[in-house]
Amino acid sequence: MPTHDEQNEALIRAWNDRVGGALRDVQVCVTGGAGFIGGHLCDALVSLGARVTILDDLSNSDTRHVGALIDRAPEHVRFIQGSILDPGALGEAMDGVSRVFHLAALGSVPKSVEQPERTWLVNATGTMRVLKAAQQAGATRVIYSASSSAYGNNPTLPKREDMAPEPESPYAAAKFAGESLCRSWAKCYGVDTVCLRYFNIFGTRQAADSAYAAVIPAFIKRWVHGQAPTIFGEGGQTRDFTHVSNAVLANLLGAANEIPLGGEVVNIGAGVKTSVNELASMIQSRMGIDGLNPEHAPERIGEVRDSVADISRAKALIGYEPITDLEDGLATTVDWYDAALRDEREGAA
Repeated sequence: MPTHDEQNEALIRAWNDRVGGALRDVQVCVTGGAGFIGGHLCDALVSLGARVTILDDLSNSDTRHVGALIDRAPEHVRFIQGSILDPGALGEAMDGVSRVFHLAALGSVPKSVEQPERTWLVNATGTMRVLKAAQQAGATRVIYSASSSAYGNNPTLPKREDMAPEPESPYAAAKFAGESLCRSWAKCYGVDTVCLRYFNIFGTRQAADSAYAAVIPAFIKRWVHGQAPTIFGEGGQTRDFTHVSNAVLANLLGAANEIPLGGEVVNIGAGVKTSVNELASMIQSRMGIDGLNPEHAPERIGEVRDSVADISRAKALIGYEPITDLEDGLATTVDWYDAALRDEREGAA
């Protein structure tokens, strides 16, 4: 298996091979750029020579990674702390940009069930404000981070973009509304858009310290602390676990593509179905955990049963193909979290 540093070097080569100099010296804005996917995207953009403005209210992140990026390339990175709901901060962030990567969102299904109005305000109204600000700034394209939760519990697999949306949570409904807004801005206001429907993105630097933490860091954290992780439901539910490098690639391809994309929706996944039980077993094996098998709790409201992507449209429209498979991505991710969380535990002792 490649080490974390070796994987990063390979990814930079892959991004350069696929995008080349298309984004060199291009001014871009990344909303939510201090977050998990946004931070990895900013890494790639800086590596490709783009001039990056990051807008983030730090509600789900901090400035550590942003600070490291600024230290690395101070002439290429600008940070604005603010919300996409703040017209002043949004206008400042959009000044002079030609590409906008819109990732800022409240990203939890369970949290959206608890806070539906806040979820709608940030994820739907916020997206409209980003689109309007991009239009006013003269940006030529917005690349929107959409969600596979729009498919809901339709049993048909794999999920295809021509299937009728069936959002089953406030989060899914708000993210799907964002897709509709992107399509309408492309048709009515001359701002080209593309919607990337992510399927269960994972990787390093994903939050592990929240009640809403994604399943992979949540599992690793519990095992590092000598506790059995929790699986909600019986564990047979399946997901298309997709390494963050693939989501980054999709964003770069969406920005670099010279053909108008017209608000199209494309699935961004690995195209491989894995059950939560299988995932847990893979992580347990990688960590060398003997015993402490997962415990089961009732299913959570609003979550879908099965999900896997048909990625043929993404390949045809923007040239997307995964560059990191589950095995390699999970190996480097597990090793990174294992080391980071053990250091954190020892430091607190």
